[in-house]
Amino acid sequence: MAKTITERADILPALAEVFRAHGYEGATLALLSEASGLGKGSLYHFFPGGKEQMCAEVLAEIDSWFETNIFQPLLKGEDPEEAIAAMIGAAERYFKSGRRVCLVGVVALGAARDAFAEPVRAYFKRWADALASALRRCGLSAATARRRAEDAMLVIQGALVIARGLDDPKVFSRAMADLKGRLLADLASAAPA
Repeated sequence: MAKTITERADILPALAEVFRAHGYEGATLALLSEASGLGKGSLYHFFPGGKEQMCAEVLAEIDSWFETNIFQPLLKGEDPEEAIAAMIGAAERYFKSGRRVCLVGVVALGAARDAFAEPVRAYFKRWADALASALRRCGLSAATARRRAEDAMLVIQGALVIARGLDDPKVFSRAMADLKGRLLADLASAAPA
């Protein structure tokens, strides 16, 4: 039976899980309707642009969460080492300790990548830029900070894939536990005297 929903934002988490599980290409209107509890007509009422609008709004919601919980704390946190530790904790919670795949990564790898190229690129770039900024404030050179930020993206995304592939979320948890040490290694020698 169809639910009564008054806000689009109330539907986005259910839609996100369908896109995570099936990718953009496999997320049929029937699956999206079932997950949201809304009939197809109601879905089109909320999203006249169809599945593409649904995915775009889900990606915007993800971006908003990361802006608030990861990007801004990294950019503006008074203690950059604490901000980096908080980023790792927030990412572990968001990705449910490796049990939730990265929807932005799913879209980036799928056939619909070009349709969502800008939000996908912006998500990864803004995360790497914010992390590099925090690492620079820890005393690392621009080149080292950039390399470590990119390596962190590789660790996070790779650990999500491997955890999923092995059906072992502990892989992700171990990678996240090691990430702080890898990011902040040798800071004493990097800090200005």
